[in-house]
Amino acid sequence: MYAIIATGGKQYKVAEGDIIKVEKLGVSKDSNVTFDQVLVVNKDGSVVVGDPTVSGATVDALVLEEGKAKKVVVYRYKRKSGYHKKNGHRQPFTKVKIEKINA
Repeated sequence: MYAIIATGGKQYKVAEGDIIKVEKLGVSKDSNVTFDQVLVVNKDGSVVVGDPTVSGATVDALVLEEGKAKKVVVYRYKRKSGYHKKNGHRQPFTKVKIEKINA
């Protein structure tokens, strides 16, 4: 059994027991979160596709941690003019464990 959920502008294919990193949710550690934007549910070979979401379907997850990803270096320059600019960025994330798919 798996589901496709949408959160943070991205889509994730999840199954029970999966650990995924999603965009920062702003929820404390060891708390439960429910994803209600379920796009597709596959249960025992029967696929239910939402329009745009599956009505009544939710995915329950447990928040494991919040953190920041590795640094991404953004380097810009223009040749022959001496223009150089270096910036860094660390994207915040929330690591969650999928506990149950309610279809």
